[in-house]
Amino acid sequence: MRADFLLDPDVVFLNHGSFGACPRDVFERYQEWQRELERQPVEFLGRRLPELLEHARGKLAAYVGSDPDDLVFVPNATSAVNAAVRSLGLEAAEEVLATDLEYGANDLLFEHLPPRYVRATIPLPLPPDDELVELLFAHATHLTRVVFVSHLTSETAVILPVREICARARELGIVSIVDGAHVPGHVPLDLGQLGADVYAGNCHKWLCAPKGAGFLHVRRELQERIQPFVTGWGFARDPTFVTRHEHQGTRDPAAYLTVPDAIAWSQAHDTRAAGHALAVDAQRRLTELTRLPPLSDADRIGRMVSVHVPADDADELQRSLYDEDRIEVPVFARKTAPLLRASFGPYNTASELDSLLAALERRFNDS
Repeated sequence: MRADFLLDPDVVFLNHGSFGACPRDVFERYQEWQRELERQPVEFLGRRLPELLEHARGKLAAYVGSDPDDLVFVPNATSAVNAAVRSLGLEAAEEVLATDLEYGANDLLFEHLPPRYVRATIPLPLPPDDELVELLFAHATHLTRVVFVSHLTSETAVILPVREICARARELGIVSIVDGAHVPGHVPLDLGQLGADVYAGNCHKWLCAPKGAGFLHVRRELQERIQPFVTGWGFARDPTFVTRHEHQGTRDPAAYLTVPDAIAWSQAHDTRAAGHALAVDAQRRLTELTRLPPLSDADRIGRMVSVHVPADDADELQRSLYDEDRIEVPVFARKTAPLLRASFGPYNTASELDSLLAALERRFNDS
């Protein structure tokens, strides 16, 4: 499927997890929406847009198991998490409970807000789900107002038991916020069954939509509290959760409107099983090469896998793989050993995994 994407053919691209990649057909539809807007901006934005967004939102809601009225488009999952957390008005004496596996940008968000940010240490290799839930909630106190977890973690690329975490939070009267940036199009998602109070997702990663397409899902009882960053026309005439978040002034909605096309493309080219198989094979071969243990069982990874690598400098390893071997793959610095994360999009093949293994074997054997 490589020819179906706009990616540089001279690069072994094993980093779909960072920003995704958009198929040619979906990207062309995205540009068609932009041209259609420019031909008659007033007609498009002033008269047609609410209906167009309703249609796109309905398609996305059906795909992720949501009522369309409980979901709104946002530029990305980070925006969704920010909107939700900042709306809750948490005070300095209160606490937000999270794992130590969360995305760095969200760590920074909580570190710059008044409440105390409590991070439970989750050991790697990942413990069984029930043990992980107990490890997390052992840090909950009478001051805990929010539990914040990733559905699928960014650096470590492991799937957390978010349904069980959300259920425990509900029992304790704690608001649950889930960062699902890596989930839509990657692993199965049914928001109705998951039970999160707030769920933030991206469409531009594994769903292969254009950049700038994410969503915020909020349980109905909480929607009045969750406000957008911009107060605009969406607050007039009996405002709803949807109107408050959709009507925020002039902006390009083309990425949102292309989401149904991305869903259709992904369903017609479903490579999730093949991508998972490549990730499992990558985990096996990389851990055999490094002689370091895997971070989790194979059933708790999707199409993306991270492994510890015996390197002294994470940035230098990532740079050399790209500059010398034309392999695009992230390497993250960690307190123990750096983590290399390989993502397998619809276009990746076993031969590209072979290229990565060969490049790493040369370096590790030379060292």
